[in-house]
Amino acid sequence: MRPSPRRYGVPLGPALPYTLTLAAVLTGCADDRGDADGRPTAPAASRPAPRTTAAGDLCARLVTHWARVVLDGGAQAGLDYQAMGLSGGQYDILRAVVDAARAEEKAHGPAAAGRLIVQQADRRCADRHRDGGPTGGPWQ
Repeated sequence: MRPSPRRYGVPLGPALPYTLTLAAVLTGCADDRGDADGRPTAPAASRPAPRTTAAGDLCARLVTHWARVVLDGGAQAGLDYQAMGLSGGQYDILRAVVDAARAEEKAHGPAAAGRLIVQQADRRCADRHRDGGPTGGPWQ
């Protein structure tokens, strides 16, 4: 078996499809081929600007996604925080959410764990970004 290609010390093989899919979902895939009837759409200058995602919401989406992957024990569960596209602070949130979700899953089943993941990720990320975001660098 060949080793995974590496870029900047990060293995690209196992995480690449998931990272690309997550990036497409979070940024939205634009289709500029026209409308449903094939007519061209308005030029880019007359279209509204793309929306941005607030830092707290992006944090919650990333943590929720990776918490589910880790809890399900998928092949990507062993990735480090950089390969997951998380900051150190987001990874701390992920670990706390996964720990709580594991306990909830044992006590009340997978559906309850899934609800807890969403609630905890939303709350913890909102707390983290309440004052505009972390300080000390983008890796925080």
